[in-house]
Amino acid sequence: MFKKILIANRGEIALRVIRTCKEMGIKTVAVYSKADAESLHVRFADEAVCIGPAPSSESYLKMSNIIAAAEITNADAIHPGYGFLSENAKFSNLCEEHNIKFIGASGKMIDQMGDKANAKSTMIAAGVPCVPGSEGVIKDFEECEKLAVETGYPVMLKASAGGGGKGMRAVWKSEDLKDAWDSARQESKAAFGNDDMYMEKLIEEPRHIEIQVVGDSFGKACHLSERDCSVQRRHQKLTEETPSPFMTDELRDKMGEAAVKAAEFIGYEGAGTVEFLVDKHRNFYFMEMNTRIQVEHPITEEVVNYDLIREQILVAAGVPISGKNYYPQLHSIECRINAEDPHNNFRPAPGKITVLHTPGGHGVRMDTHVYAGYMIPPNYDSMIAKLIVTAQTREEAINKMKRALDEFVIEGVKTTIPFHRQLMDHPDYVSGNYTTKFMEDFEMKA
Repeated sequence: MFKKILIANRGEIALRVIRTCKEMGIKTVAVYSKADAESLHVRFADEAVCIGPAPSSESYLKMSNIIAAAEITNADAIHPGYGFLSENAKFSNLCEEHNIKFIGASGKMIDQMGDKANAKSTMIAAGVPCVPGSEGVIKDFEECEKLAVETGYPVMLKASAGGGGKGMRAVWKSEDLKDAWDSARQESKAAFGNDDMYMEKLIEEPRHIEIQVVGDSFGKACHLSERDCSVQRRHQKLTEETPSPFMTDELRDKMGEAAVKAAEFIGYEGAGTVEFLVDKHRNFYFMEMNTRIQVEHPITEEVVNYDLIREQILVAAGVPISGKNYYPQLHSIECRINAEDPHNNFRPAPGKITVLHTPGGHGVRMDTHVYAGYMIPPNYDSMIAKLIVTAQTREEAINKMKRALDEFVIEGVKTTIPFHRQLMDHPDYVSGNYTTKFMEDFEMKA
């Protein structure tokens, strides 16, 4: 087992990893930018190393500084959390070159699944259902036009190196294709330094449902059932739940089997998520695979009583998994609490938290790194907390979330708490009748 793990991340996920490491008797090293000097992950780690100024390009994305921090503290493994370098093949390979275990996918696996066009062709070879469309990168606009006709409108253009909704365009008719092609490539080039595009059939009334998988170094994988992540704004998830209100036992078995097949086909090692689009007829299609821990992993942990961070560490240390699949015994909902103003188009609202009271009680979990007096820096993602509730039924979980949100007091900055409170009363959410288009018609009340 590892003696010391460096956490190459910040905020609540860094704190989350530190907690499990302490429970396993493993020493921890926090890295931090100058903007995060007062963050809780710095305080609670056994050691902390400043790796640069506030911009992430000069700190949390600076591979040489992170490797140097691991070497000077004698860390024998690095946990990358999510975001930043968690799905960076070069960083995974660099850790290997320096004899430091990367607690995540190998560089080869990240390359295989991180590029969406590559991932799709790999999944077709594995026999996993994929959305109809191009089998790889589209070479030019002529091919794009031809494919759109073959696939049938509406279609979705996507950046091969994309993420977070960048470089994506829905096209409903042929006259709009050229403008969409040009603007998507331009946006992709600016965001990722790569303008490769691929095309998929646009799935109407889709649900975004993902399957949590864990694979070991012996070629075995298992699944831990689904999470429904369909409530999104600009392709960014706002809340997640498990089990999905749209799920049936038969569909869960089919999707779980497909996700395990995907993981075992590539010899996947570690915790990962296979993401699917599911249409209104419950046909499901592979969308992408995230080769890291997900923001929303706590709801899975709550319904199957399983520490995913612990499992990541064990698998990285060469421990085999049990191989059995896990099914939800309870219902869990997560609300991402962001420092944003939901009454002002979710505008980011960094600043100083003057008052903080977090909710508690049976079945309430808070994953956060903030406290009263904490200054939220403007340099990073606006998520400041995750509020997770767990109950026997979905109805009980919604009522528990309402109560917890009413108890949650943050003053000094605007947050998305009022949005989540209104969401919990929305008839379409309460009935479980929502898709990825839900937010297009949602209006905040004053």
